[in-house]
Amino acid sequence: MTSPARNDTLTVLYDGACPLCQREIAHVRDLAQRKGNSALCFVDISRDDDVTTPAERAALLARFHVQRADGTRLNGAAAFVAMWSRLPGWRWLARLARLPGMLSVLELAYSGFLHVRPTLQVLARRWEPSARTGAGLSLHMERELRSDHAGETGAVCIYRGIAAVAAWRGDAELLAFARRHGDTEAEHLRLVEEWLPRQRRSRLLGPWRLAGWMTGALPALAGRRAVHATIAAVETFVDRHYQQQIDHLQRRDGQHEIDGLRPLLQRCQADERHHRDEAAALAGARLPWSLRTWCTLVAAGSAAAVVLARRI
Repeated sequence: MTSPARNDTLTVLYDGACPLCQREIAHVRDLAQRKGNSALCFVDISRDDDVTTPAERAALLARFHVQRADGTRLNGAAAFVAMWSRLPGWRWLARLARLPGMLSVLELAYSGFLHVRPTLQVLARRWEPSARTGAGLSLHMERELRSDHAGETGAVCIYRGIAAVAAWRGDAELLAFARRHGDTEAEHLRLVEEWLPRQRRSRLLGPWRLAGWMTGALPALAGRRAVHATIAAVETFVDRHYQQQIDHLQRRDGQHEIDGLRPLLQRCQADERHHRDEAAALAGARLPWSLRTWCTLVAAGSAAAVVLARRI
C-alpha cells in the first residue's frame, strides 16, 4: 500500500483478481494521478497480507469498500460516493448522490449488480486483451485507443456530412476540402484499427457516425466559414487528446508500446494539427458570437464523447 501523504487519505480496497475491478481501478488510478492531490491509495485485497482472517477477506471481496484515515470503512454505494468525491470530473456525481434518497437508489442498483457480477466476470475474462492480441496494450491505452477509434470514426463522418452538403450546394472548393481531409482521417482510422481488435471497439459507433455527420452537415449549411471554424475547434481538442496519450506513453508504459504506438499517435497528431491550422486560417480571427458558441458546444461534445467511448 502507498504510504498516506495526508491525514484524510482514503484507501480503496478492491479485488485485483476480478477483471471488472481491474479495469475500473485502472481508470480511477489514472484520474487520481492526473489530479495529483486526490489523497487516494489502493490495496488489492485478493493479495494483501494485512488481511489476515479468511472471514474478513471474504467480506471485503464480496462488496466494494473504502477505508478512511481513522480506520473506519464504508461499503457499497457509500464507498463509491466517497471515492467519486476525490476524482476530477466525478465530484458532480458524488454531490448528486448526496441528495435525499439518492444513496438508497444507488445502493439498490449496486445490490442488483452484485447478483450478475459473477456472470459478467466470466464474460470479461473471455475478452481479456492478452487472449485476443499480441499488441500487449495496457488497460489504460486500450481505453484510449477505443476513444481514438470512435473519434476517427466520427471525423470520417464529419467530412462526409460536409461533402454531402457541399455537393448539394455545388460548392466545389468546400467539397475538395472535405474530401482531402476525409481521406486523411480514413487513413488514421485504418491505422488505429490495426492496433485495436474489433471486439474492443466502442459499442456506440452508430451514434458516433450520426453525430459526426451532423457536426459536419449543419455548419456546411451555414457556409464555408462555419465549417472551417468547426474543424478548427474539433482539431484543437483532438490535438490535446493525442498529446495526453503521447505524454502517458513517455511516462509510464512499456517499451513495446512506446516503440510501436507512440509514432502512430505522433503521426496522427501532426496531421490533425495541420487540419487545425489550415481551418483556423480559413475561418479568420474574429468569429461572430453565434459561431463561437457553436464551436464551444462542439468542443464540449468532443470531450464528452471521449469519456463515453473510453468506457462503452
